[in-house]
Amino acid sequence: MRFSFWPQPTQPFETMKSLANHVEQTGWDGLWLADHFMPNDKDTSSPWPEAWTTLSALAAVVPRLRIGTLVSGNTYRHPAVLAKMSVTLDHISNGRLVLGLGSGWQENEHEKYGIPFHTVNSRLQRLDEACQVIRALFSEGAANFQGEFYQLQDAPLEPKPKRSKLPLMIGGGGEKVTMKIAAKYADEWNVWGTVDTLTHKMKVLDQHCDTVSRNTSDIQRSAVALMYLTDDDAFAKKMNAANDAGGMATIAGNVNQVQDIAGAYKEAGVDELIVPDFTMGEDKLDILDRIINEVAPVTK
Repeated sequence: MRFSFWPQPTQPFETMKSLANHVEQTGWDGLWLADHFMPNDKDTSSPWPEAWTTLSALAAVVPRLRIGTLVSGNTYRHPAVLAKMSVTLDHISNGRLVLGLGSGWQENEHEKYGIPFHTVNSRLQRLDEACQVIRALFSEGAANFQGEFYQLQDAPLEPKPKRSKLPLMIGGGGEKVTMKIAAKYADEWNVWGTVDTLTHKMKVLDQHCDTVSRNTSDIQRSAVALMYLTDDDAFAKKMNAANDAGGMATIAGNVNQVQDIAGAYKEAGVDELIVPDFTMGEDKLDILDRIINEVAPVTK
């Protein structure tokens, strides 16, 4: 199971570069950035650098890590533009990009920037078409597509991706539509979740794969969870209680306990565990080192 890092997107570029270099040198497998423009909060004043620009700069100075967006909102850019951006970054990174894509959910940035938000159903219909547009542009010499929302007419995309197939990740846990879209088009799928959540949702994904005649092993599965390494049993219980209360998925405990939980993700079929630094504070480098040196090896 891979271990990847998700840095808080409000950090300045020099900090991001330092963190990326650190996780590169210490053995982490990947780095993911959230594609948003502002906090999902009433106070939107926090600095928030743009994700794709930041990833491009990091890809040029960090030579090994897999990189990707977790995930890009389809509503923010025409899928043909996103396909062009993706292939450009794929070449900058020498074939290390994963294109993470979702339907778009954060209403305040649509409102503030005048981006049409549409209904949930309409956003999901657009996501389905966007996947077809992107796949066509990646693979065809001159792509044509006539959808309800997007159209291509002999559209070129050169150069093509560095690899024969640039991976497309679909993010989201909607069981009726989002995960069916993942079953149809995705090379990877991602969701926030506990072991129980992932176990359940991967069964749903497998069922959708059967429905669309897709081999379930064609889709890698990744999970996101906050991680706390602590010897304080009371604190660990409090943090893990967030899982029962419907909060952000959380892994908390001492090294042995966290090893066991990480191992359970792997046993459930998770190929990649993505760990945010949102709660790590000033000791984040030490915490990141402990995770990769003490927790990760038991899942390899």
